[in-house]
Amino acid sequence: MAGIMSYEQANELVSLPKEEYNPPSLPFSLPKFDAKVELGSDEMRDHFYIDFKNWIFMNHGGFGGTLKAAVETVHQIQIHVEKQPLRFIDRELLPRMVFAIRKLAGFVSCDPRDLVLVSNATEGLNTVIRSLRLGKGDKVYYLNLRYYAVNKLFAHLKQEDGIEIKEIPLSFPFTKEELLNTITKTLDADTKLAVFDHIPSVHPIILPVKEIIEICHQKGVQVLIDGAHALGAIPLNLTTLNADYYVINCHKWLCNAKGCGALYVDKKHQSSIRCLTVSGGFGRGFTPEFVFRGLKDYSPFLALHTVLEFWNTLGVDRIQDHNRNLAHKAAKMLSGDWKTDTLFPLHTYGPMVLVRLPDILWRSQMTDAQNIVSKANAELVQDRLHYNYGIEVPIKPINGGLYARISAHVYNKIEDYDALRNAVRALAEQCSLPNL
Repeated sequence: MAGIMSYEQANELVSLPKEEYNPPSLPFSLPKFDAKVELGSDEMRDHFYIDFKNWIFMNHGGFGGTLKAAVETVHQIQIHVEKQPLRFIDRELLPRMVFAIRKLAGFVSCDPRDLVLVSNATEGLNTVIRSLRLGKGDKVYYLNLRYYAVNKLFAHLKQEDGIEIKEIPLSFPFTKEELLNTITKTLDADTKLAVFDHIPSVHPIILPVKEIIEICHQKGVQVLIDGAHALGAIPLNLTTLNADYYVINCHKWLCNAKGCGALYVDKKHQSSIRCLTVSGGFGRGFTPEFVFRGLKDYSPFLALHTVLEFWNTLGVDRIQDHNRNLAHKAAKMLSGDWKTDTLFPLHTYGPMVLVRLPDILWRSQMTDAQNIVSKANAELVQDRLHYNYGIEVPIKPINGGLYARISAHVYNKIEDYDALRNAVRALAEQCSLPNL
């Protein structure tokens, strides 16, 4: 790098047209990926550190699974930093952060000036909500599909600042028309903020967020979309969605190193959104406020180019089609074998699907006086699958039954779900025996 880069120069770099932008040279070679590698093969599994010899892993929707190449890039960056820390922090960090922003913005189809990097979706959510300075009487609207940690954030704001929460209960399953009609009827025009998940964690259907956003905007309500599970799971075009705010994780379906997420903010709101950490870029514009937040490990952000190279080489559509089709094929097989259901129609799911377990798995654990399936029932079954069969899959109590939330990614194959089918069969047989 020619000299120390200022925040103003970083702002100029992120604003340059694509044809005028020259990315910084890398201090090491990027890994090469084979575009012809078979998805679901052992060769594909070699791209991950997951211990496939001892675990059948179908919970990518939990905390993801990082590509080996991303971990190696993180380590290479960390070593490069320590070879000359001042050179990196003063002269290299800002242009490399801009490079990462521009690469990710291209992947999610938005203006790089509207995107900043944060540690995870939770930080992005807190950034928006704290910046809005919600106070006494301000109304926040959401559905009973919210991630539990976000519910805690709003409960805290209700207790500390007196905000009003309007949570709309939905009965499962529901149709797209029923969902949109419910939002239209229950969303008040004086609502300060409406929050929706693109793909809810517990009920992982793909919500029609574009239509939801349009309803909110017709009523003059700002919308925050929690896209923690969306990036990599489904096609994502942030420009056409037109949300006011959108947060994403890069460690889940994208398979980047943990500690990397992003926040999209519509230009009309950027002047009011403040980074949670006040540092050198404060007051110098949207990008400068977030591009440097004090001395920390920025390597997960800078590993984005490696992960995006993986996706672009193997093919975004190819990966997403494989994951969705495998999850749907497995769900159809499991629900057919167990004589159960998927709660919502298969076409509403992406690469995560809910499949109901045989009822005997929870009914056998309850007395006649009990009639509600509980979280404890779910944890018991999940633990037995984990410890007895080496199967990692979350079990959720929903609608008076237990559901397995299966995930499918590039390393999964149908044999994984055959193993789950057989393990659940064995557990069901044990539950049907006396004194068990």
